[in-house]
Amino acid sequence: MGKPNDLVQGTLDLLILKTLSLDAMHGWAIAKRIQQVSGEVLQVQQGSLYPALHRLEQQGWIKAKWQESETGRQAKFYALTAAGRKQLEAEAANWSRLSAAINLIVSEV
Repeated sequence: MGKPNDLVQGTLDLLILKTLSLDAMHGWAIAKRIQQVSGEVLQVQQGSLYPALHRLEQQGWIKAKWQESETGRQAKFYALTAAGRKQLEAEAANWSRLSAAINLIVSEV
C-alpha cells in the first residue's frame, strides 16, 4: 500500500475535497473511502489526515460539526463549503493538467 509520503505534494487536499463532495463524513470514513476507491493503493494515516482537515477548515473549504456517528459515538463530521467546491474544481483541473504532462514524459519512447 502507498504511504502518504508517496502522494504528490498537495494531492491529499484534492482527495479529501473530492471525497467530501459526495457527502459529509468523519475523518476515519474519509480515510477509509480514499483507501477503498483507490483499490487499497492509497492509505492516508491519521497523522497526515487530521492536520490536512484542520488546514482545509481554516481556509474555509470545509466546515465541521459534531454529530453522532454510525457507532453511536460523537464524531466531527466534515462537509464541503461553496468555496471548497470552487477549490475542488481548480485543484481537479490542475491535477488533470499535471498528470497529463507527467504521462507524456513517462510514456515517451
